[in-house]
Amino acid sequence: MVIDVSNQLVITDCFVIASASNERQVNAIVDEVEEKMRRAGYKPARREGGREGRWTLLDYVDIVVHIQHQDEREYYALDRLWRDCPTIPVDLDVPATSTTDGDGAS
Repeated sequence: MVIDVSNQLVITDCFVIASASNERQVNAIVDEVEEKMRRAGYKPARREGGREGRWTLLDYVDIVVHIQHQDEREYYALDRLWRDCPTIPVDLDVPATSTTDGDGAS
């Protein structure tokens, strides 16, 4: 979920809220977000949360990414807290990665 908080906060424009059902998946999402952002030339201004896999916050100034364990997402309910803010539609259909067998066929 992406929430436009620009009219409510001066410190950032958007919150990205993602969750997973276990700590390992939370950490994998954190690693992937950091890797993709690093490749795009961005480093977080701040990173909160440890490797426990419960809740990690990545602050990229204009965008703050919250990656939470599902239990934390339900308990802290950031979605409800910011429900008066507009959401930004995101296409979650990620194209499948194709592999080739050497002759160019997938």
